[in-house]
Amino acid sequence: SSDRVSPGDDLAVVGRERNVRALARETGWEIKPGLEEFAEVFSRTNAGMAETIVSPRSELIGRTMQEMNFKELYGVNPVALFKHNKIYYSGLTRIRLQMGDTLLLQGPWERFHILKNRPQPRALTFATPLEGEILRPRKAGLAVMWLAIALLQIIVFKVKLSVGLMSGALGMIITGVLSVDEAYRAVDWMTVFLLAGLIPLGIAFEKTGTAAFIAQNVMALIGEPSPIMLLAVVGIMTSFFTLVISNVGATVLLVPLCMNMAVMAGGDPRMAALVVGLSASNTFVLPTHQVNALIMRPGGYRTVDYAKAGVFMTIIFLAVELCVLYFFYGIQ
Repeated sequence: SSDRVSPGDDLAVVGRERNVRALARETGWEIKPGLEEFAEVFSRTNAGMAETIVSPRSELIGRTMQEMNFKELYGVNPVALFKHNKIYYSGLTRIRLQMGDTLLLQGPWERFHILKNRPQPRALTFATPLEGEILRPRKAGLAVMWLAIALLQIIVFKVKLSVGLMSGALGMIITGVLSVDEAYRAVDWMTVFLLAGLIPLGIAFEKTGTAAFIAQNVMALIGEPSPIMLLAVVGIMTSFFTLVISNVGATVLLVPLCMNMAVMAGGDPRMAALVVGLSASNTFVLPTHQVNALIMRPGGYRTVDYAKAGVFMTIIFLAVELCVLYFFYGIQ
């Protein structure tokens, strides 16, 4: 690069630790203990590494990355090259590329997505799945408009929630906010199939008497509890099940069970169903809930971090929940 480095400039260097430290010693640079200026740019949600293969009919074949102005053209940085059963870490821009060469690249996820979605023939084939999404700031207004239309249908015109949201999603696809492939990839198929199995399971629990059978056994263990104690047991049980299966699945499964328990104890089954619905969100102990999993990687959290903070949050959640029921619903 022709850019000049001046005192006080911050440089982001990607490479082996020993090589980076050797470079710092030779040049007199100071290595910072952590990312400051580049923290957002190099965060896991914005940037990362991808393994790519030079495609047949690629424009890179027979040329060097220096000749192609690779960094300026694609907006990503080459880190390593695997060629002829050998890995190269230096002089990458001067090596002539051939079909089948493997490049390890670093850069923003958005640039990777643009490179992957280029029309044929593509320069590179991606060997690893990509994270992140292509940002379309110009489409933000359309996205907000379709969301508002969907909510308007649901709130004002009393359209079913599923129908209203589906119409909003279709509107976004038609106006190019997202493509059909992006919409398909956004569907959490694991959750779809999980619910497809859990909903019939919940119905079977109710129809076959299994829910009543389990309720009888739980009631035999806890004796004749007061209504507030029964709801505490329901809350604890729901919080546990939510860690194992999804919160929606736990609700579908436990509502009939806990309503049976409330009837046997002489309590209000509606309160039991309410506690199940509330406690299904009490998922702080493990990163099994979608929201917990979403912040795990960007925050660099471990499972033990969730356990440390989650135990106290779970207890506080249950305590507040039961206090609200006690004071506002008169549960004794």
